[in-house]
Amino acid sequence: MIGRPACPQCGETALRPDVVWFGEMPYDMESIYGALRGADLFVSIGTSGAVYPAAGFVQDARSMGVQTLELNLERSEGSGWFDETRLGAASVLVPEWVDEILA
Repeated sequence: MIGRPACPQCGETALRPDVVWFGEMPYDMESIYGALRGADLFVSIGTSGAVYPAAGFVQDARSMGVQTLELNLERSEGSGWFDETRLGAASVLVPEWVDEILA
C-alpha cells in the first residue's frame, strides 16, 4: 500500500496491529476461558463494557467465583456485575491499585 512504511523485518506494507477490532472474535477463546477459570481476580480497566465477547468476561469470571474489579473513568454498561468499581482516571487509579496490591 502506498504511503505506509514497510515492516523492517519482512517488507510487508499491509500491516495491522495485533488487536481485536469491533466485530472480530478474539484469538483462542478457549485459552481465555481457561485463564478466567484459573484466575483469582479479574480486572477491567478503561472500557465501555459494551462490546462482546469481552464485555461478558466479567459475568463469566463471576460465575466461576473469581473476584472482579472495575477501574474506569465512569461506570461501564457492565458495572453492576463487578464486585467493586473504582472511578477516576486510569493514570491515577492503576498506580494506586498496583501499590495497594504490592503492599
